Amino acid sequence: MYATNEWSPLKKVIVGSATGARIPELDTSMRLINYADVDDISKINVGPYPDQVIEEANEDLEIFCDFLRAEDVEVLRPQNNTPVEYYDYCPRDVVFVHGKKAIATPMPIHARHKNYLNIKDHFDNLTVTYRSKENDLYNPGCVGNPNQLALTEVAASFDAANILRANDDILYLVSNSGNVQGAKYLQEQLPKTNVKMLQGVYSYMHIDSTVAFLREGLLLINPSRIKDVSQLPKPFCNWDYIICPEPQPIGHYGTYRNSSNWISMNLFSVNPNLVVVEEHQTSLQKELKKYNIECAMLPMRHAITLGGSFHCVTIDVERG
Repeated sequence: MYATNEWSPLKKVIVGSATGARIPELDTSMRLINYADVDDISKINVGPYPDQVIEEANEDLEIFCDFLRAEDVEVLRPQNNTPVEYYDYCPRDVVFVHGKKAIATPMPIHARHKNYLNIKDHFDNLTVTYRSKENDLYNPGCVGNPNQLALTEVAASFDAANILRANDDILYLVSNSGNVQGAKYLQEQLPKTNVKMLQGVYSYMHIDSTVAFLREGLLLINPSRIKDVSQLPKPFCNWDYIICPEPQPIGHYGTYRNSSNWISMNLFSVNPNLVVVEEHQTSLQKELKKYNIECAMLPMRHAITLGGSFHCVTIDVERG
């Protein structure tokens, strides 16, 4: 019943909340992890997100929750255990679940180190890992240079959204939000699995706008980052794959832009034949239908504004 992959029938899920979402002050961790591609930091908005963004994002999350409940899925939400320093919108980043193991990951952004507190009561056993605040964990040379990663290797550091599960095989993206030491730590925590690193394809954060697992042996790839499936480690390079169509832009609020248009492929599987997709991505819907995968087309108006769509705003806790 516990989740060990991305596609088995969903039984229980945590869905995030936009309430209280804010962009923290730009300390070294925030500057280098989230904004390595921004030269002029004066253009970065700091402080609470506008009320309109919060209200509309929460409306869309409620629509998503209602859809999941109609599919007989138990839906859990973040609790108000601790003040929000960043946001509870993307729980996917915060806790990694594999079977009975739940790990509050050693996130590299300091403002997210306590994020797990608002969802910890939804887990029977939650391992809380060491979160480094050492300055030598960060590499200032990454600013403006996608070939230079933001994290050094002095300590394990990663977001759970750097990871995709395929039962005993796990794909881990080495990027600005996850280092090699993080992959080694994850392998130590899950000795019966095979943690495979994906390197050199995308530096600017999480894996779920680069690769998506649809079912056993079938994945979706971002052609702007994965030029050839041979770039993936085994066994994933031998899977069948779908090339994600060019995304339909959905816009963002003012100067708040926290993801690329490729957030379009940030889908979430309810079961091997049903996924949730942002409502404007009709080209992706047509591609998936060729593989007998139906799409629930739902709104997620602030996916780019807040930096997360349906996969990001969830943690699938139980799958059958």
